[in-house]
Amino acid sequence: MARGGNHCEKGETMPQLTVEGKGEFEVPEGKRLVLALEDEAGIDQLHACGGNARCTTCRVEFIAGEPQRMTEAERNVLAARGLSGVRLSCQMLCDHDMAVRAISRLEGSGRKDAGPRPADQIQPQPVVWLEK
Repeated sequence: MARGGNHCEKGETMPQLTVEGKGEFEVPEGKRLVLALEDEAGIDQLHACGGNARCTTCRVEFIAGEPQRMTEAERNVLAARGLSGVRLSCQMLCDHDMAVRAISRLEGSGRKDAGPRPADQIQPQPVVWLEK
């Protein structure tokens, strides 16, 4: 995976998102990972609760570049469900290069759709960041 990202029109670097089995994609700085998976990578990522850290259907596994912080909402829902080794794509921003495995997809889920489109900003508000 390329480190440092690619240059965008303003001369800034754009984070590089690598999705296992799908490829590498430039992502706008600060975009929610769940939206980058859908928009840039074309992944049918689940997000049944609309990206509000309630349902855990937007899970991903990190191959590289896992963020070292998480929202309080993500920590609480993962702990309540007894989940480890996964992260919620709705609760993180693309602010550096990362590589993920999309493990929670519409295909094969039996659901009629992926869920309502998440908002551009992390929800629920207020966002509280914690060290992982």
